Amino acid sequence: MTRVTALGLFSGGLDSILACRVIAAQSIRVVALKFVTPFFDHDLLPHKSAYAEQMRREYGLEVELVDISEGYVHLLEKPTHGFGKHFNPCIDCKIFMLRRAREFMAQYGASFLFTGEVLGQRPMSQRRDTLRVIERDSGCEGILLRPLCAKLMPPTRAEIEGLVDRERLCAFSGRGRKQQKQLADEFGITDYPAPAGGCMLTDANLAPRIKHFYEGLFSFGQQGVVDDIRLLSIGRHFKLDENVWFILGRDERENNRLMALRGPGDWLIRMSTRPGPLGLLRHAGETMAGSAREGEVLDYLAGIVVRYGKKVVNEPARAEVMIDRGATTSMAWYGPLPGQEIEAWRI
Repeated sequence: MTRVTALGLFSGGLDSILACRVIAAQSIRVVALKFVTPFFDHDLLPHKSAYAEQMRREYGLEVELVDISEGYVHLLEKPTHGFGKHFNPCIDCKIFMLRRAREFMAQYGASFLFTGEVLGQRPMSQRRDTLRVIERDSGCEGILLRPLCAKLMPPTRAEIEGLVDRERLCAFSGRGRKQQKQLADEFGITDYPAPAGGCMLTDANLAPRIKHFYEGLFSFGQQGVVDDIRLLSIGRHFKLDENVWFILGRDERENNRLMALRGPGDWLIRMSTRPGPLGLLRHAGETMAGSAREGEVLDYLAGIVVRYGKKVVNEPARAEVMIDRGATTSMAWYGPLPGQEIEAWRI
């Protein structure tokens, strides 16, 4: 007898882990699809094998990382069902991911899809009416099972055809986590992520910055848009004018991330005489190099770097600053820029 295969949407949170285990407990092969975008989990992509091994070791799950950035970045331009509290298009997001998952069904020979959704857990995307809309608009009517609240929903095709035993599914609802924790204990799952929003689009601090970006933060067009978005989560951001986007690391970790995300046209600015932040001038090779205002803008940016640099007692406030243009590097001394002038440029 051929073993049944099911594809599940996998966030890495407790609900998605449990949904996978509930289905796998019925001797069904589960392939957990973890979709990543610039707004969540994109940093996992260089570590696909290590992440898959971690999920197999910790939860006994077969997890596949799938980058859906290309289509996802356009989803935010005008989501059909609008935004949530911040800049989160949760309904359209789930529809988009289910459509992509449905496209993988033939590749894996999957009979149905499932998610870790719980009826009533989230006010925007997990109401009963919204769950029906998601199922309809994703083209997944009849093939989408929600194992954690299945007994509160109409039977799906997989249940009707006997591929899944409905009696072994769950009837969870509401925002409480008690039932999930009890089920985790039954499966022997003791180490799992705390419930928290891992998506930048729901972050009260980052969401306005992302919204600003989509409303025309800069005029760079579509070049490097995925990496542009990834940069939005790092450091302090400054907009001097339409084409001057400057990002300043706040610690060594952010300095290193800026270095890693540096594009071929980006310039780096940092002090050479004492510790301090790394500044990245985005797309400078295309927008700044050789222009009449290059010197003036670099004076401002170097002053910002010095302003946020480490202060040394009994040492002058001025510092030597290195400007790395990629092909060439220059050094000069600069003083700190006044704080009130800097704040006018903060994003």
